Amino acid sequence: MDQRFTLGEVERITGTTRRQLEYWSRLGLVHPRARWGERFFNFSDLVAVETLNRLAARRVPARRLRRAMDALEQRLGRTRAELAALRISTNGAEVVVHEPGTTAGLIEPLTGQFVLNFETSAIERKVRALHERTAEEWFELGMAWDASPETFEDAVRAYRQAIEAAPEWVEAYINLGTTLFQLGRTGESREVFAAAVERDSRNALAHFNLGCAHERLGDTASAISSFRTALVYAPRMADAHLNLALACEKTGAKDDALGHFSLYLRYEPQGPWAEFARTRIRAGRKDSSPSKVTPFRGLRH
Repeated sequence: MDQRFTLGEVERITGTTRRQLEYWSRLGLVHPRARWGERFFNFSDLVAVETLNRLAARRVPARRLRRAMDALEQRLGRTRAELAALRISTNGAEVVVHEPGTTAGLIEPLTGQFVLNFETSAIERKVRALHERTAEEWFELGMAWDASPETFEDAVRAYRQAIEAAPEWVEAYINLGTTLFQLGRTGESREVFAAAVERDSRNALAHFNLGCAHERLGDTASAISSFRTALVYAPRMADAHLNLALACEKTGAKDDALGHFSLYLRYEPQGPWAEFARTRIRAGRKDSSPSKVTPFRGLRH
């Protein structure tokens, strides 16, 4: 049986943030497997994450790599090799791929041109960025900066630049709203999440985060509406069930609250919030002091 690693273990081993892992998983660059409400990575995924970390440090947007992988599959005329099996490098302008064990030379998949091998570190000392950053580059910078409270403001500026360059990019709105929320600028975050919902009315994460902003601002009725909408599009979103249960408790809808605590446990049976949910279920219809909602999640799929 392949060795399995949880999200937390991958974070500790690779130094990658959870939001980066979720974003790369959404793009299909790593492939976690789900079991019992938990996602697991194998050793090949760890190798892929290390590759992505290296490329991110060199400011190669993950979406550009995703397009390069798609182009490589089309040009080779067969199933795309896993990221962990490829040798991937960059000179700051191109993503260059070589598949070990083949006779093919280095290829730049987006153009199909074969290129000469190069020493990346040597070229990087000479190459300077002479063009404005793309929306993807601003987005990647935002993800790097929102990993630390000291650089949250930088992340806000980066995500705003990404949105300016790509006004319909919902993920950029979600990450911007998340960072504003963490800065305590809740009113601004609510506006940003509302803008995300306007652009993609079926995005469960946008609805969920909007509900968290409503709740923080004391608008419990709107929070409940947003959490319910999130669950329409993602019925297994455990955090939405938990936050909806807490909001229902505040309004006296105790039966609804118990139902959503139970659903939370179905999808997230372990961890500190799971024990909290069990405590609330055991308490049954007894009153309790108001509880805080759980921290919402930023995008990074």
